[in-house]
Amino acid sequence: MSEFLLELHSEEIPARMQAKAAADLKKIVSDRLKEAGLAFTDARSFVTPRRLALVIDGLPEKQPDVSEEKKGPKVGAHEKALEGFMKANGLTSIDQAETRETPKGEFYFLVNEIKGRATPEVLSEMVVETLKAFPWPKSMKWSKNSFRWVRPLHSILAIFKGETLQGSFDFGNQELAFGNLTRGHRFLAPDWFEVKDLDDYLHKLRLAKVLVDQTERRDLIETQAKEICTAEGLTLKDDQGLLGEVTGLVEWPVVLMGRIADRFMSVPHEVLSTSMKEHQKYFSVLDKDGKLANRFIFAANTEAVDEGKTIIAGNERVLASRLSDAEFFWEQDKKDKLDTRVAALESIVFQAKLGTLAQKVARVQGLAEQLAEQTGCSGRLANRAAELAKADLSTGMVYEFPELQGIMGRYYALHDGESPLVAEAIADHYSPLGPSDRCPSAPISVAVALADKIDTLVGFFGINELPTGSKDPFALRRAALSVIRLITENELQLNLRKALADSFSAYTGQLTQSEEETTDALMSFFADRLKVALKDKGVRHDLVTSVFALGDEDDLVRLLSRVDALADLLKTDDGANLLAAYRRAANIVRIEEKKDKMAFNGSVDAALLQQPEEKALHEALEGASGEATKALAREGFKEAMAALAGLRAHMDAFFDKVTVNDEDPALRKNRLGLLSRVGVILGQVADFSRIEG
Repeated sequence: MSEFLLELHSEEIPARMQAKAAADLKKIVSDRLKEAGLAFTDARSFVTPRRLALVIDGLPEKQPDVSEEKKGPKVGAHEKALEGFMKANGLTSIDQAETRETPKGEFYFLVNEIKGRATPEVLSEMVVETLKAFPWPKSMKWSKNSFRWVRPLHSILAIFKGETLQGSFDFGNQELAFGNLTRGHRFLAPDWFEVKDLDDYLHKLRLAKVLVDQTERRDLIETQAKEICTAEGLTLKDDQGLLGEVTGLVEWPVVLMGRIADRFMSVPHEVLSTSMKEHQKYFSVLDKDGKLANRFIFAANTEAVDEGKTIIAGNERVLASRLSDAEFFWEQDKKDKLDTRVAALESIVFQAKLGTLAQKVARVQGLAEQLAEQTGCSGRLANRAAELAKADLSTGMVYEFPELQGIMGRYYALHDGESPLVAEAIADHYSPLGPSDRCPSAPISVAVALADKIDTLVGFFGINELPTGSKDPFALRRAALSVIRLITENELQLNLRKALADSFSAYTGQLTQSEEETTDALMSFFADRLKVALKDKGVRHDLVTSVFALGDEDDLVRLLSRVDALADLLKTDDGANLLAAYRRAANIVRIEEKKDKMAFNGSVDAALLQQPEEKALHEALEGASGEATKALAREGFKEAMAALAGLRAHMDAFFDKVTVNDEDPALRKNRLGLLSRVGVILGQVADFSRIEG
């Protein structure tokens, strides 16, 4: 078994494309090897800013030999059929084919023994095919070539068993021969050198100041950064996304710490962190109190000869220029009060059919004020927070750093003397942005965040712009999940359907769907999203469906209490057996309804109940119904479930002793009505027909 080593050496590959490119290279080549019948034991890919590499271990010397069998015409078939078979397979005589008996008679068969090709020959073709088919998200042409690659390709290293593969790649205007040469770091060791296998490749590149393994570079950057921070009594701010990006920018990382000039520390710290990250790919550093320190960490792609002083000074100068721009935006934006910027929202389109941001803000104001009562806050403050929530979109800072919207609104509101509660609501109203994002808990923040997201959902559902499959361009699924989190995590007793209707009424002719169509579609959408949200918590989706199916439950907190109580019931023997008995009853009723072409609606004539078991079941059903009704009225869902659990023994006795399909039609009808009554009673707490398992 032998090793195949491939390296594609180019100009700098964008960091955001590197991880996927390494995975794609491994998958494409591995799949092609399997298709070619070349088994292997392991495949690993590597990527640096200037190279994409792959090693395949355990390849055989050649493809396996295979036999190809072709079935021909029947022995004794027409001469034309025989001639066609011989011509198609290059035979000069039909005697070159063998005959074989089959269940349908004797037929001609041709067996071709195909010799496996040498692995190097297959690999050479495979490299060319891989280059042509590689799925870069963005690519380019260079010189006069017709070939496209992410950046100009300089060399193709292709080695099998220590020998260079024969072959080349035709760019259209030039040819690049396969070789056994690579080169080191662009500045520290730019010379070309030979390699013979993976160990030699990794060793010589390390000597040439290149760490090929991206995981090793990532770990090295993180370790060095943390060690430098610890030595200064500071902490590295965790940012795995930035760490991954920086890993893709350096081949020989040298981590250093710089200083932020004191003059910039009066600028909001989120601005400093964002500017450093987005513009310079610098890491933020925190002090012992968790606040931004006047330091930053960066990874240089070169060795420092003077303890890094020159490199650090250069990076500090560049950062000062960047932060000067941020400081300018901060000072300029503060000259205009936030409420004076609201008018500018009239020129910003929220969505072509739904109007401007100014119109959205007006709708959100009204809804936030209505929701204030449920969240327990001042309607006036909720209205004010909603009015100012989007105003920072017209500031210079948010134009430069869109990810700071809301955050900058908070700072400007505080500067203008707005209530701190209003300022926090402005910052929080976009939250939560995802499952791991903090969920607002302050009442005003919750009211405004809910109003903003409900307005968006009602608007897009009202114009029938719905998520489809994996496509959700307006992030409506995320908005629905955010609404669910805001309600459930803050335990809001909110009439969701009414909130949707109130939001709908705030639109003035923009919506094409009716209020009923919009709210019904959204309630179904929320049910689906709730199942997703609860899946990670181990809550069964069918239980959510069974409670939602009642149609009269739109208080999500109350609904989840029902689901929890139902789950607890079904975990008990009585609950599991009650479900089984319900299904038996439902199946009998369904079959008989089909025969009789009529529905049994739970109507029972007590005078027709004869046997003790059916009388006891009827009495137990009515008793359980009364107890469940009282318990549900005071939201005692566990008590309601306990009342239903008591039906189990009576149903078992009924099925043991009572013949449902009695010869007397009146008795039969009454007993079927009694069984259908089971579904009616259980339906007070959930639709048991939706429960799986």
